[in-house]
Amino acid sequence: MRLSFLGALPAFLLLLAACSEPKKPVAEQAAPVAATPVAPDSSLAPVPAPAAPDTTALQDIAAYIAGSRVSRNSELRSLTASPAWQAFAADADKSWLTYHQTRTHKIQQWAATELDSVRAASPTIFYPFSGPDLLNVVTMFPASQTYVLVGLEPVGSVPRQNTLANPKLYPALKASLWSVLNFSFFRTNDMAVELNSKKADSNAMRKANSILKNAAKSNQRVNIGGVVPLLLLFAARTDHQVEALRYVVLNAEGQLTEADSTQVQKPGLNVVPGVEVKLRSKEGVEKTVVYLSADLSDWKLGTTKESALRYVRSLGPLTTYVKSASYLMHKSYFSKVRNLVLERSSYILQDDSGIAMKYFRPADWKFTYYGTYKRPINLFAKQYQPVLTKVYTDTANKPRPLPFGTGYNWRQNDSNLLLAKRQSAPAI
Repeated sequence: MRLSFLGALPAFLLLLAACSEPKKPVAEQAAPVAATPVAPDSSLAPVPAPAAPDTTALQDIAAYIAGSRVSRNSELRSLTASPAWQAFAADADKSWLTYHQTRTHKIQQWAATELDSVRAASPTIFYPFSGPDLLNVVTMFPASQTYVLVGLEPVGSVPRQNTLANPKLYPALKASLWSVLNFSFFRTNDMAVELNSKKADSNAMRKANSILKNAAKSNQRVNIGGVVPLLLLFAARTDHQVEALRYVVLNAEGQLTEADSTQVQKPGLNVVPGVEVKLRSKEGVEKTVVYLSADLSDWKLGTTKESALRYVRSLGPLTTYVKSASYLMHKSYFSKVRNLVLERSSYILQDDSGIAMKYFRPADWKFTYYGTYKRPINLFAKQYQPVLTKVYTDTANKPRPLPFGTGYNWRQNDSNLLLAKRQSAPAI
């Protein structure tokens, strides 16, 4: 999804001074009296407004790693003149253009109709098992004000100048983005093996593996710094201005407390580190993105005093979004996060890798089904749900169309989504 980078350039107000028509002198004698010129009142002269920076340094970093233009006074301006960055930027623009044409526009059109009322009632989105996938959640829910993402990936840090100047950064970024731009999710090594076994789309998989190999070749892959660089990149490519960033940790009560980068890079075993990013949309709407690096299994939540769940509970009623979640909430040892979602969500939008249907109480929820349900990929074959096959083959109540691919069965005609709407207000 590559939308052009928003450079917010301040407009100067031009004040036009109106000149009044000079009065004719009154003749007191036969000879005309010359009028004395009047000096203009200096208090009426326009005072130019002080020049404001056209962007933040964080936005420049976000734009740079996204392959978009940086601001005119950016310290990174000279780096964008290098042939390596320009080739990277041109390739990124091409990839994002294809992504927008094949996914973004379809998702936007579908969600504007199917999720209209959901969006209006969804100020806060909870996205468990998300990794750094800000891209899909802001596309699906562009009007929300708060996005809470949780994943196992380390928080990382804002890339430093020496990292940004390293041309080996570009293939690393390309490799990191390849699967989410082509398959809608971040690919693990296990998934790579599984997806490679698919005969369909083998050309795409060969290209993906080629990119990964080229990135690793000659030690080209550099550490891009965890989740933070990708959050910045996705913000820039979804037309958001990055205004501020702070590192955080959760205390035992589930409250965000400010931390330094060292605490976040090397957290203790019982600490949940994170990052909070402040954004502004192109419409001027302020948004907050919180990413927490947390293991949501029941056992690990016990070691952190369930601080991540305490934080999510403090946010009030939620809309929960789940996709490509490794079917973890199907399992008995992810019961705490599953129960939280079921208790606190007004809406749940998920693919079949989210909460298994057996955990929904039918009396509490109204379901709308989209797309096509097929068996999970072989890696998750045990998570097949016969009840979904029955629902999706019901000719009397056919599922609604889903005009884009999502999840592990990423092809358009193989994907599914479920919208669950709570029948009564969630517990507070």
